[in-house]
Amino acid sequence: MVELERSLNLWEVTLMSVGIILGAGIYVLIGKAAGLAGDAVWLSFVIAAIVASFTGLSYAELSSRFPDAGAEYVYVQRSFGRHPAWLIGWLIIAGSVIGGATVSIGFANYFAGLFGTTVLPIAFGALLVCGVIVVVGIQETAFFTIIITLIETAGLVIIMAIGLPQFGEPADYTQMAQGIEGVLKAGVLIFFSYLGFESIARLAEETEEPRKNIPRAIVLSIAITTVIYILVGIAAVSVLPAAELAESGSPLAEIAETWLGQESFLLLSLIALFSTFNTVLVMLLSASRMVYGIADEHALPDLFRTVSAKTRTPWVATMAVTAGAMLFLMLGDVEVVANLTNFTVFAVFIAVNAALIYFRFNKPARQGFRVPGSIGRLPIIPVLGILASIFMITNLSLEVLLLGAGLIAIGLLVQLAMHRLEKKRF
Repeated sequence: MVELERSLNLWEVTLMSVGIILGAGIYVLIGKAAGLAGDAVWLSFVIAAIVASFTGLSYAELSSRFPDAGAEYVYVQRSFGRHPAWLIGWLIIAGSVIGGATVSIGFANYFAGLFGTTVLPIAFGALLVCGVIVVVGIQETAFFTIIITLIETAGLVIIMAIGLPQFGEPADYTQMAQGIEGVLKAGVLIFFSYLGFESIARLAEETEEPRKNIPRAIVLSIAITTVIYILVGIAAVSVLPAAELAESGSPLAEIAETWLGQESFLLLSLIALFSTFNTVLVMLLSASRMVYGIADEHALPDLFRTVSAKTRTPWVATMAVTAGAMLFLMLGDVEVVANLTNFTVFAVFIAVNAALIYFRFNKPARQGFRVPGSIGRLPIIPVLGILASIFMITNLSLEVLLLGAGLIAIGLLVQLAMHRLEKKRF
């Protein structure tokens, strides 16, 4: 059987992770966060980074122990069994398909704003192009992702270049608009800007020395994006008052406008265009590897394990998730369930942290990356990761929670149907 191509080095994986984390969220969320935290919005980024690190470190240890494309499925399957693992894998695939469809519409909206095109055909086209890139090869996908990551970062560097030289008056970086409560609320909001590091664990079978490089990439990418976010936060309130940032629909564009004038709209729109395309690309990449990984564990038909002899990519799995995202576009207003992706992420985070606690008690590892801080056999950081994820789920709307429950129910029905088909075959 043809295997995946193991060719990604540490810095390629790290830059891919940085690109996933940066995404387009920071361009929108910083305004709302500044309204809650005031000039101390930088502190909210620190708090969000610490909370993200709880689960990030759990991923680092588990990816060091199980360097498999199935990632979360494998972690849960080895700890709690096949049935919970299937549900976690289902949530990841569904969340990525829904997220891919949603972000492709975001891409199409930016594209329409620049070129006056119709949204839906461009969204279909974006999904098709991303699917083709993922099939063509992991190095080609990495190349696109890294180039776009550099473009995304350049946009934020421009904001830093404008704001950091103005460090000091009139901004007061200890001023909290709504006290410490506002800073914490902003931290909860900003947490969503850190999501994406978990996707890198699914590239373990395509990474050189994955037991070392995947954990390092997760830790490095969270650290790098934290520094960027803090500097952008300080730069933003150094140029515009926090209250003004909060009222803006495109706060970073307004900052750029103080330097570049009207041309900044075009520049920021182009950067957002690249950023959303990158997010779609990585979502399809991540979902295809999860489908491949689950099939490799014989929990999906072997067809999804098919790897192209020429490109060394799981082309059937990639085509399946791309088609799924396209079908989702045809349902209409996908924004209604866009937050469902957040539900799937936090549910998976709970399972991953719980899996690490299980292994520490039942199958402690003697080698590889190890999350620091334990009381006896109980690792403290995964416990904090579970509590943080539960807290984030409780902050989702009732509509999203109901949709999440429905998604779980569908996953259980699919699993039951597959089990019955398997019994008939044998």
